[in-house]
Amino acid sequence: MENQEKFLSFNLGVRDRAVISLEHITEVLQISLGDICGVPQMPSYIVGVYNWRDEMLWLVDLDEMLGYPPLSQTANMLAKMMAIVLEENGKYLGLLVRQLMDIELFDIHQMKAPSVELFSPSISPFIQGYFINDEEKMIFNLDAEIILNSPVYTHHN
Repeated sequence: MENQEKFLSFNLGVRDRAVISLEHITEVLQISLGDICGVPQMPSYIVGVYNWRDEMLWLVDLDEMLGYPPLSQTANMLAKMMAIVLEENGKYLGLLVRQLMDIELFDIHQMKAPSVELFSPSISPFIQGYFINDEEKMIFNLDAEIILNSPVYTHHN
């Protein structure tokens, strides 16, 4: 049991599921899209900045960043979105996701290595591996550190 790690699971796109290790998650927020300040000259998946704990929190549309249709195509822009706040070494980044699922336990030794054939080039760099759940579905394990250190984000921060 000591290899069990806790992960937050959520939807990616319409059909896929992904998890991020809880050790990188500081907080989960509900954000009204109207409270996000857009930033010009940014890639479209950078939604903008949000005032969080008196700091500017950059928000990215995780679906769009990973090559799925943007959330803005499917979400009502007045809607509230769920944001997963990642943290590493005092750097924070908010990931907007379609829907949070659950906190799940996975055995990290059961994680399978990602292969190039399985994942599109847009998502491959961000995947640590994947798990197969009880329903035989693949669950992507996203690498929080790589997302936090992705060049686009660090370039503008």
